[in-house]
Amino acid sequence: MLTQEKYQRMKIERRANGVVVVSLNRPEKMNAIDNQLHHEMMTFSRDFADDPDLRVLVLAGEGKAFCVGGDFSADSAIDMPSLTEARRIIDHILECEKPIISAVQGYALGLGANIALLCDVVVAGPDAKFGDTHVKMGIGAGDGGQLIWPMLMGVNRAKYYLMTGDMIGGQEAADMGLVGFYVEDTKDLLPKALEIADKLAAGPPLAIAASKAGVNAYMRAVSASVMPISLQAEGMTLNSRDHQEAVAAFQEKRPAKFEGK
Repeated sequence: MLTQEKYQRMKIERRANGVVVVSLNRPEKMNAIDNQLHHEMMTFSRDFADDPDLRVLVLAGEGKAFCVGGDFSADSAIDMPSLTEARRIIDHILECEKPIISAVQGYALGLGANIALLCDVVVAGPDAKFGDTHVKMGIGAGDGGQLIWPMLMGVNRAKYYLMTGDMIGGQEAADMGLVGFYVEDTKDLLPKALEIADKLAAGPPLAIAASKAGVNAYMRAVSASVMPISLQAEGMTLNSRDHQEAVAAFQEKRPAKFEGK
């Protein structure tokens, strides 16, 4: 069951028609991912899938950002999570038979971007900024970016954004195929996501599940090849001096000086 008492870093709002809004809830940190939120990202989609009263999930972020990725601040920096937990975050989303919609405002970076893009439907507003920014922290893009970005925008374009960590605005993301629905006013973002959720919730659940089953099976097959390699490579870079330098530079608010070590 997807219930509030099981979650500290996510706000759970169940609606009467089988729709649930799950909001990443660290607005004071722009929903940066600490150890607790990382763990909850692994469990929310499975709890949703196992809840018989729920049909559609809308994933959003409290405050001005969807999620800025890992928390590298000095007071609550994320530890190196287990590769098993990182893999399960992706697997559990792709195993979910029910529709998941992301409503993206503000920054969606790193793992935050990848979770948003792995949802079945992505809705974004004009202030949305997507980026797999692992590389800016001296880390390989291992949290699903090498899986989902090439599928949505093509291989070479994806490699450019994964290698640079450059960000893409909401309108441009829609033009590139990263985003399925674009709203021109941020105040319309959640209403649009809920409109889609209500439409899906009123549809035939078995047929809807059957209509995404093959697509997600294909994505899981690709994931089985890509994720072990990308996560292993990410793990190696997490132990590099370049990553240590990136964290220090972030905390000291200065440019990083990378040495390739």
